[in-house]
Amino acid sequence: MALVPYEEGWGLQGLRRPWATYRFAGRTVRIRQDWQRLGAAAVVWDAAVVLCSYLEMGGIDLRDRSVIELGAGTGLLGIVATLLGKGFLHILLYHLGARVTITDRQAALEFLESNVQANLPSELHPRAMVKELTWGKDLGNFPPGAFDFILGADIIYLEETFAELLQTLEHLCSEQTVILLSCRIRYERDNNFLKMLKSHFSVYEVHYDSSKDVHIYKAQRHSHKDDF
Repeated sequence: MALVPYEEGWGLQGLRRPWATYRFAGRTVRIRQDWQRLGAAAVVWDAAVVLCSYLEMGGIDLRDRSVIELGAGTGLLGIVATLLGKGFLHILLYHLGARVTITDRQAALEFLESNVQANLPSELHPRAMVKELTWGKDLGNFPPGAFDFILGADIIYLEETFAELLQTLEHLCSEQTVILLSCRIRYERDNNFLKMLKSHFSVYEVHYDSSKDVHIYKAQRHSHKDDF
């Protein structure tokens, strides 16, 4: 199933590049890639970069918030969320700062952890936890409704995972939780997931990057007043 890498014209040669480098939150973030060993889970995609840029624009305040990323892959988005959530006084007031849980399947965790550890300053390591999460399974390992923000970049392209992804979002959300999903709409099945999502959440498009053809959707649980 085709996905489009961040830098146009890469082709197979680009997918085999061992590193991808970005500048976010005033820091250089150098992400290790390994397409040959882990495939799509080990390459930085457009949607992750666009969502990182959206977060950096400052419309979302992550400071002292609880954040979880689903299907983290290389970890770029979770790393940037941790950096952006550190707060102005994070050194003097260490207890302030985002608490970011960065998740993926077991097979990707070692690779994911290596990128997270390499790109966060030591004082932020305790603020970022890499944890296994296969959608729809072992959800009891995650407190229901405990997260302020749920982030996902290019995670809605496999139709067979849609029901489990929706189940996972429902488990993790409270009425106050904000979901931000960044994606490129490639196939009709992608729109089908958005329709599924709208049956359980209020969904709005909040950003579109025309240069990358990437959409960012914000979703929240239907409030009780929506029933009237």
